[in-house]
Amino acid sequence: MDRINRMVLERPVVIFSRSSCCMCHTVKMLFREFGVNPVVHELDEIPRGQEIEQALSRLGRSPTVPAVFIGGELVGGINEVTSLHLNRSLTTCRTQANNKRDFEPQEF
Repeated sequence: MDRINRMVLERPVVIFSRSSCCMCHTVKMLFREFGVNPVVHELDEIPRGQEIEQALSRLGRSPTVPAVFIGGELVGGINEVTSLHLNRSLTTCRTQANNKRDFEPQEF
């Protein structure tokens, strides 16, 4: 869990993904269309990715990916991100994360 905590504090938006997952691809594209350059950890391509995926499942993530963290907080997966987007709350979340984390706007 400590490793995940460190990883999600790298940038305002962090996504845990699998390279072959279409829902993960959709979430990544949504953020990129907003001009956000999230840190993406492809769990099937990184060392100890399986351990990270198991830790995500202990956080209650089912399925474990995509797992989106904004401002160090778990937002959820495709359903939660889509819901935020449709409610026009995704922009608010990323702005709050940017302010909370004290990042420069161009990083977000």
